Amino acid sequence: MLKRWRTRIFLFLAVLGPGFITANVDNDPNGILTYSQSGAQFGYSLLWTIIPITVALIIVQEMCARMGVVTGKGLSDLIREEFGLRMTFIVMVLLVIVNFGNVIGEFAGIAGSLQLFHLSKYISVPICAALVWLLAVRGDYKSVEKVFLTASAFYIAYIITGVLSGPSWHTAIVATVKLPPRAFWNQHGYVFMVVSVIGTTIAPWMQFYLQSSIVEKGVSIRKYAATRLDVIVGSIFTDVVAWFIIVACAATLWAHGMGNIAMPADAAEAMKPLAGSYAFLLFAFGLFNASFFAASVLPLSTAYTVCEGLGFESGVDRNFAQAPFFYWLYTLLIAGGVAVVLIPDFPLVQFSIFSQALNGILLPIVIVFMLLLINRKDLMGKHVNSHWFNAAAWLTAIIVTILSGILMFQQIGNVWKH
Repeated sequence: MLKRWRTRIFLFLAVLGPGFITANVDNDPNGILTYSQSGAQFGYSLLWTIIPITVALIIVQEMCARMGVVTGKGLSDLIREEFGLRMTFIVMVLLVIVNFGNVIGEFAGIAGSLQLFHLSKYISVPICAALVWLLAVRGDYKSVEKVFLTASAFYIAYIITGVLSGPSWHTAIVATVKLPPRAFWNQHGYVFMVVSVIGTTIAPWMQFYLQSSIVEKGVSIRKYAATRLDVIVGSIFTDVVAWFIIVACAATLWAHGMGNIAMPADAAEAMKPLAGSYAFLLFAFGLFNASFFAASVLPLSTAYTVCEGLGFESGVDRNFAQAPFFYWLYTLLIAGGVAVVLIPDFPLVQFSIFSQALNGILLPIVIVFMLLLINRKDLMGKHVNSHWFNAAAWLTAIIVTILSGILMFQQIGNVWKH
């Protein structure tokens, strides 16, 4: 019995990576800003969203992982083969635009987190960009994955921050399993925040990156059970972190009537006199780690996806000469993101809102493609969705599509107001 469990644990550790990394990168500066705002503005009353979010994330990520293992191909590769080059090209262009907006957000997070320690963005951002670039260009898949897994573990900083903030644990736990009173729903901006919290959790790039990572790692069907566990553990861990970010901001900022947050770094700054220097340091460190981590993964994910979809060589196990398009696209995304962040007085908040609106346009398209592909018996054989899983998956797709649509229109409306 003990030997069997030891074997299972070693098998899980061998495939641990793609699911855990992908889910955690979703807690990027845009996600942290959303969770911080929800806790600061509405206290504990949005914690009920975390459980359905986690279930939806597991469903979508599991389908991607299964397709990668069974077909041995990435999602953009499958879309090109099954729906044609023209459709793939449109999806790839949209993805590059959306992801470039997110890359700008990641470097803005790096700048904001290190400005809390009085380090100018004109020094911090170029240095971090160079480190991000070298990580992929000089590393192979195994070394890059180890760095990403280490960065994922540092999200524990937010869990410790939540504990140090001294929340009302009873209120937080009740709010997680119970819908808030009707009075909350009538508050200005509450529905928008519900949609934002749910909408920030499942991003289009995640599906492409997860499937490509599993293919590059060479996970076989025999090891799929461990890969599925990797996806489930990653999804749960990332949403536990989100829960603690909301709790930390509810216990400090909301409790003291400080609900106005424009950037994620504002939450750390405001927390300092309320929860002490340790909470401030941990929140600021968590923001830097999340920003640097996402700035490393997002350009890499985009380069993987576009090369795969358009038939170019890709992968960190290849060198610059073997995969020039892959490395040039990766380099341009990083350089462009840095250049925009270093523009004085660039409207980063409005740009972030605009990129999230584009995210809302692309996400439903990607989920529908996934559902059409995973139910093809000629592709998936006996590994197509079961009837119950299909019902849950299509329900998730419909809800995410409706919420993404609402979020998109609300965010476009906000841009016009400004």
